[in-house]
Amino acid sequence: MKLADLKLTDLANPTRFLAFTARVLPWLAAATAIVLAVGLYQAWTAPDDYQQGATVKIMFIHVPNAWLSMFVWGVMTMAALGTLVWRHPLADVAAKAAAPIGAAFTFLALVTGSLWGRPMWGTFWQWDARLTSVLILFLMYLGLIALWRAVEDPSRAARAAAILTLVGAINIPIIKFSVDWWNTLHQGSIFTTSGSTLDKAFLIPLLIMALGFTLLFFTLHLAAMRNEVLRRRVRSLQMMQAQRPA
Repeated sequence: MKLADLKLTDLANPTRFLAFTARVLPWLAAATAIVLAVGLYQAWTAPDDYQQGATVKIMFIHVPNAWLSMFVWGVMTMAALGTLVWRHPLADVAAKAAAPIGAAFTFLALVTGSLWGRPMWGTFWQWDARLTSVLILFLMYLGLIALWRAVEDPSRAARAAAILTLVGAINIPIIKFSVDWWNTLHQGSIFTTSGSTLDKAFLIPLLIMALGFTLLFFTLHLAAMRNEVLRRRVRSLQMMQAQRPA
């Protein structure tokens, strides 16, 4: 089957999904490497800010990771609906594969934010509304990962994780609008109704880096989903082997 003829519903078949990932992953990985290389070069050559100096360049890593920390939970939320509502056979695979990646992005967002906060705020951490809500998001990622490992029955684990994911989705708009709802130390949104708050010298490298990190997520996610499908196939074969009479 050609990629042009492939429909989204066809990917519900694990065999077709594995064939799809085998074709797409090399191209996706190459695109990720190219975009990230261009983004890193643009970020390196970007000028220092007149107030923040070279510290402003932390933004090129921090902002994409912060954006992806929320985006990945959004992907998991759609997968949770696929598990509970549409019973899609790969929905739980998508959510389970995304959780460790989302946790990594969230951790990097917290670390880079702390590194930026030390020279700007005089401290690595403040119990700011945005920072606290992102920390809660990181803990929720860890909780989901622990849940999948603690529950042996895959179907029970899938339903429990899907419910927890949907409940945790409440935190995403809190993170997004916390700087508008409360008086926080954190900067406001980069994009507003009147346009961007950044000069093009910073905005262009930031957008390229955001695209590169997004492509990195899709590359890692597809690879992790493929590994999870193969792992479940091996588990099924082992169970069938164990049930055979001696």
